Amino acid sequence: MNSSQSRLRVVVASPLSEENCRRILELEPRIDLIRDQSLYPPMRHAADFGGDPSFRRTPEQQRAFEAMVDSAEALYGIPDVDPAALRRTADANPGLRWVHTMAAGGGGQIKAAGLSPEQLDRIVVTTSAGVHGGPLAEFAIFGLFAGAKDLPKLQALQRTHTWAGRWEMRQVSEMTVLVAGLGGIGTEVVRRLAALGARVIGTSRHERPVEHVDRVIAPDRIAEVVGEVDAIITTLPGTTATEKLFSYDVLRAAKPGTILVNVGRGTVIDEDALVEALADGRIGFAALDVFAVEPLPTDSPLWDSPNVLISPHTGGLNAAEDRLIAELFAANATRLLDGEEPVNRMNKVDFY
Repeated sequence: MNSSQSRLRVVVASPLSEENCRRILELEPRIDLIRDQSLYPPMRHAADFGGDPSFRRTPEQQRAFEAMVDSAEALYGIPDVDPAALRRTADANPGLRWVHTMAAGGGGQIKAAGLSPEQLDRIVVTTSAGVHGGPLAEFAIFGLFAGAKDLPKLQALQRTHTWAGRWEMRQVSEMTVLVAGLGGIGTEVVRRLAALGARVIGTSRHERPVEHVDRVIAPDRIAEVVGEVDAIITTLPGTTATEKLFSYDVLRAAKPGTILVNVGRGTVIDEDALVEALADGRIGFAALDVFAVEPLPTDSPLWDSPNVLISPHTGGLNAAEDRLIAELFAANATRLLDGEEPVNRMNKVDFY
């Protein structure tokens, strides 16, 4: 984006409250924020950027929506959270220079849009990474405790009104935890684990020391260490490099009773391998907020596994999310207008 640019025409391409529109303009007055609330599907809850699926625009409204997004220098969100709609407007609008995705892992949507090399070179893409770090880290710790304290067993006993004999529960303070991915979410997880006294092994492509992490390894060395850990928490994005990283071979190397928590992307885990590992006890408990296919198909055996806790990709949702994304967007608008590098710039090779 031209460093001498004095104003920026931003089109709101996904639902955003007027309150948060005003917040963006308050933080960066050099934005011309174009929106038409009648053209967005109603939000059913916080961060419902796809909106009510029953919403339909009239043909006239659709033409107005497309004309609006096609006038943008920058898009707040992917139109209708639809990669095909992004490709359409990228083709129609050579003036588009910046797209901000609502998702922390918006690279998958950008990849699915099939943008040309020229478009990828022209359009800066930023994501909302970091906004969800705290809530997802809390869900990860919740999943870890649920496994350590035998939540499925306690629930089963309660359902049958059974007062069982006592047993020893595992202590998180005595655990070694593998945190796969030391980005924004992973570092928040690590900070909480350190406070709980757990020992942490982390994965990073750079293998540089990280605060509160006892050992940092490359992701391709996970199979070497998985037998040492009591629990695995994955916060990894969904990329070609991470697809089915937790494979049959990796999960077969886990020691019996390992706890597995996934708050990253579902494609990171080979779900067929996970089903096998749950059946033979190498994975003693899994807390899953994400899945390879969402919604999770009704015939997935994960639904009926007694040692699986299923969350419908809601672990990161919180009331402040919309505002935090708006504030992140405004901060990046300031950076771009001032000729500085934005935060959370998407890697257009690995799409994360």
